[in-house]
Amino acid sequence: MSFLSSKPQGVMGSGSGGFSDSPEFDSIANRLSNQLFTLTTNISTLHRLLAIVGTKKDSHEVRDRVTSLTDDTRELCKSLGEDVKQLQSWTDVTPSQRFTQQKLSREFTSLLADFQSVQRVSAEKQRQFVIAAKSHLPGSTQLLSPGAESSEYDYQQQQLLMQEQLPSYAQRSEQQQQPRRSQVQQQETLDIVAQEEIDFQNSLIAERELEIQGIEQGISELNEIFRDLGTMVTEQGVLIDNIESNITNVADSTQHASAELTKASRYQKSSRNKSCCLLLILVVILAVVLLAVFLG
Repeated sequence: MSFLSSKPQGVMGSGSGGFSDSPEFDSIANRLSNQLFTLTTNISTLHRLLAIVGTKKDSHEVRDRVTSLTDDTRELCKSLGEDVKQLQSWTDVTPSQRFTQQKLSREFTSLLADFQSVQRVSAEKQRQFVIAAKSHLPGSTQLLSPGAESSEYDYQQQQLLMQEQLPSYAQRSEQQQQPRRSQVQQQETLDIVAQEEIDFQNSLIAERELEIQGIEQGISELNEIFRDLGTMVTEQGVLIDNIESNITNVADSTQHASAELTKASRYQKSSRNKSCCLLLILVVILAVVLLAVFLG
């Protein structure tokens, strides 16, 4: 179902009612302006956050923020699409209102395209994360990017880093138990920690894959809004062309009628002149006849 398919309620009018100085039109236009400002801010923030993803400053919190803000922005775009459709539904508008319609529609279309681009970048970075995470799992056959070391080597490096930086169960146990323990016990503890890390990586991979699916679905939904806007603009263009054509036809008809009236006026004037001449000739002939009768 189209996100722009619902009919506007309480905003349509007809005939001489008009929409000049319509408070409802102004209310929708103002709401659109405010929402477009919010959309601009969200897109700018997403650009900034996505520039961090994949760098040393990247973190789980950053990626969660990207996901949350992307979802909020997608819902905002849907709401904006409804308002744009509602605003564009007016046909009997003043030149100022027509300018407002076109301006807000252009701004929304431009921002929507920008957000679609942001979503594609986000999806691609999430895919890169999933590929990298899978490549670090033991026994993975996932190919790494050119120039990278083998998966097993990267996995070992990751485990070493984990042992140095994370307060693992083995490190906590070192403080509570005897200073020395057998090598077998140490290995068992490290294996437990490694398995926990693998499980954690698998959960992250599953989470990111779901986010990728959500982004792809969002892109598809907003593409539908694009199509609806394109259809609406096309229909509106045809309507405007018809109105302009009718205005031109009326103007041509008026001009033609004026020319016909001028022509008729000239013809009527010419007819009166001819009638006067004929009457004068008849009077002269009658006078001559009368003179001939009296003189004869």
